[in-house]
Amino acid sequence: MNNIVTKQTFILIDELATIAMGKQLANIVKTELKQGIIVFLNGDLGAGKTTLTRGFVQGMGHVGHVKSPTYTLVEPYDLADWQVYHFDLYRLSDPEELEYMGIRDYFNRNSCSFIEWPEKGQGMLPAPDMIIDLAYHDEEREISLRAETILGEKILALLV
Repeated sequence: MNNIVTKQTFILIDELATIAMGKQLANIVKTELKQGIIVFLNGDLGAGKTTLTRGFVQGMGHVGHVKSPTYTLVEPYDLADWQVYHFDLYRLSDPEELEYMGIRDYFNRNSCSFIEWPEKGQGMLPAPDMIIDLAYHDEEREISLRAETILGEKILALLV
């Protein structure tokens, strides 16, 4: 029997539910995968990409403010056993800029990277383990998570 899960969709009723989903993803990474992941985040401005990432960063052990890297391209979070990188490529004018900032150095076994607007870095980013789409539905958000690798499939199989 094939138990591979490649896509899951959930309704998130509010901001707290979006943060909780991020924390759940972090818990799976820390306790089950025990290795880093690469996640591409898609959605309109204000759809909850940064909110979801905030939950993940907090779930990985960060205490304190989690801000959007809109003007800095990346916000690093250096935690005890992990590095979490939150990229926002919305203002990136040329993917080559990523090469100049040493983009390859951000991806390793102990790093988790959440990348907003990944299409702006096309050709310079590694393939994602998961693609997450966020969309508004009235007051709620719909989140669709799609596995792109075996790691992504493992995460989806463990989501409640």
